[in-house]
Amino acid sequence: MLIKVEAIVREEKYEEVKDALNKIQVNGITVCQIMGCGTQRGYKEVVRGAEIDIYLKPKVKFEIVVSSEEWEKKVIDAIQAAAYTGDVGDGKIFSYEIRSAMRIRTKETGYDALQSEF
Repeated sequence: MLIKVEAIVREEKYEEVKDALNKIQVNGITVCQIMGCGTQRGYKEVVRGAEIDIYLKPKVKFEIVVSSEEWEKKVIDAIQAAAYTGDVGDGKIFSYEIRSAMRIRTKETGYDALQSEF
């Protein structure tokens, strides 16, 4: 079974989350800069004397595909510990099953597609 873990975290937590995943030897990570909002719905800011709503805040999204529920738990625990501040806006972690995966170059599928090529 392949499992995808997606985590949306504060921009300033990027290095800490990356280092936490590296520490547990996660090999494949995709990272994107994104914009989004949760229940806090952004914030108000005064720009040139006018109050404006800043609805979307910059965030970072990590995507990791793992090969077992054991690795899913390790990844989620590492991200949660590294991204935690205790304040609103710390982010979310999602996980779900992947139906298939293929390494384009070799056409390897499933678990084999996730393994290092070294």
